[in-house]
Parts: sequence; C-alpha cells; structure tokens
Amino acid sequence: MSIVSAIVLYLVLWFLTFLVAIPIRLKTQGEAGKVVPGTHAGAPEVHNLKKKAVITTLVALALWAAIAAIVLSGIVTVEDIDIRGRLSRDY
Repeated sequence: MSIVSAIVLYLVLWFLTFLVAIPIRLKTQGEAGKVVPGTHAGAPEVHNLKKKAVITTLVALALWAAIAAIVLSGIVTVEDIDIRGRLSRDY
C-alpha cells in the first residue's frame, strides 16, 4: 500500500465514521422543548462536534490500523477481489 493509498483510506474511514457518529446522542430542540424562532424543531440543541471529531479520529485510526495490517500482510490481495481477472499480475 502506497502512502497516498493509506491517506485516502484513512480519510474515507474518518468521514464515514464521522457521518455515523453525528446522530449519536443527538438531542433536538423539539425534544428539549426549546425551539429557537426561525429554526426547525429537529435542529440539534447542542451538537458536540469537537468531541465527536476526537472520538471519530480515534475510531478511524483503529479501523485504519486493522485494515492496513490486513492489506500489508497479504491476507487480502487485489487478486482475491478481482472477479473478472483483469488485475492479475500475470500478463
């Protein structure tokens, strides 16, 4: 795995993890009973994005380390997922 592949893998994992983490423990203004005029009742009361970003970074790092270890060890290779036979190293 090249350095660019490793960075792209980490960024994809980070954004996917962040999108999963955003709605966790989200309390809306409607649930709190404090709807600010001009906003939707489903708008978050407190979003805690900094905390969620830190947690996302740690979870994404753990996922990245596991996936990178699997790829670098050779457990899963391109030949394993190449169903059409076009990416084989044997020409």
